[in-house]
Amino acid sequence: MQAASRRTSVLRREAVLATVPVAVAALLAAAGPASASTVGGSGAGDPYFPLSGNGGYHVGHYDLTLRYDTTSRHLDGTAVLSARATQRLTRFDLDLKGLKVTRVTVDGRTARFSRNGQELVVTPSRALAKGREFHVAVSYNGTPGPVTDPDGSADGWIPTDDGAFVAGEPQGAMTWFPANSHPKDKSSYDFTITVPKGRTAVANGVLVGQHTSAGRTTFRWRQSEPMAAYLATATVGKFTVQQYTTRDGIKVYNAVDPREANGSASVLKELPSVLDWESRLFGPYPFRSAGAIVDHAPSVGYALETQGRPIYDSAPDLSTLVHESAHQWFGDSVSLTAWKDIWLNEGFATYAEWLYSEQHGGDSAQKTFDALYAKPAGDALWAYPPGDPGSGKNIFGEPVYARGAMALHELRGAVGDTVFFRILRAWAGEHRYGHGTTAQFVKLAEGQSGVDLGSLFQTWLYKKGKP
Repeated sequence: MQAASRRTSVLRREAVLATVPVAVAALLAAAGPASASTVGGSGAGDPYFPLSGNGGYHVGHYDLTLRYDTTSRHLDGTAVLSARATQRLTRFDLDLKGLKVTRVTVDGRTARFSRNGQELVVTPSRALAKGREFHVAVSYNGTPGPVTDPDGSADGWIPTDDGAFVAGEPQGAMTWFPANSHPKDKSSYDFTITVPKGRTAVANGVLVGQHTSAGRTTFRWRQSEPMAAYLATATVGKFTVQQYTTRDGIKVYNAVDPREANGSASVLKELPSVLDWESRLFGPYPFRSAGAIVDHAPSVGYALETQGRPIYDSAPDLSTLVHESAHQWFGDSVSLTAWKDIWLNEGFATYAEWLYSEQHGGDSAQKTFDALYAKPAGDALWAYPPGDPGSGKNIFGEPVYARGAMALHELRGAVGDTVFFRILRAWAGEHRYGHGTTAQFVKLAEGQSGVDLGSLFQTWLYKKGKP
């Protein structure tokens, strides 16, 4: 993600059960209450966002059916979650905020439910045995709106003058569908979105169907590769659409608000070459689809790496495109297990910008590093360490981006270019469609290089103040 509103000194520019890594179940089983409990945890155990995600089950697939009226801003939704219990469950939670739930079933049987803040508490008619696969169907409706994050920015379902800008990092998925909304839990998705004729509804993955009837158009999208809930989108607006397939077989779908068409045309032309360049550096592109959603949403203030198809609040520049595209490897395919490790997403995507500049006639990464390091000790860049920013308020601040990138540049200097780029490819390859932690990255870097890197990472990721 990138946004001017979420950091100060540096411009932010920012299928089914079997397809999801088995490690996810183990991660979720460790969260929430003790295994002897039959109640799923109301959170995934993340100290920055204690109520995000849930314990006791893993969602393998979401089937979302949505109908949105852009005039009244009313949303009708049905979500069917295919899940597996990671413990015996007499009750479990889903994350859902601000919408009215009218019915919940578990395996076709009516289930009791209640609301507790952002928690939808579900009590099935029969207890679910550990390891059991089950289906939860939730019918809901209302006027969705965004949540306000700890840093004051908005995310989730953000209404626009012609539809909605839908970007869920870090906690906004719950504003438009019931979810196990933490990056620990990754799932495949199907979206069926009906909007007024003349509007386009853009989600993740591949467009598998579109038809118009009785003044409304329905779009069907399929995201087969595992995806964290915050990376899902269902953006609606008046868009000009461009579709093509790259020489590598990637299906590209660009949706551009006509008001942003002139400003974005030259940059979007570079998307295939950017993906090709990043594929050479980081390994094969991880998804079947790519593209961009360029909306006209001046109040938003950021872009987001929505999986396979980043969303921009206005026409992006080339650095922003490089940044959000790099996230497809670092953040989308390889996901976080805890928000404190956000530098693994943002530091890597920021360093991709530095590398692109270096290899395309711009400033070298060293020159960019030196300019940043010249900032005085009291500058915001050194306000807190990027490896553990300390709160949800800080996860999109300058240290996470710029100092996170500086840590990678220091690693590059310590191990040399050949080993450094081998580390990046190994990280993206070994954790493809899964998760990673800072400790795992350090271990991999030391294994690939044969160098003790503990002091380097301690200094650049965890030491307070200017290194």
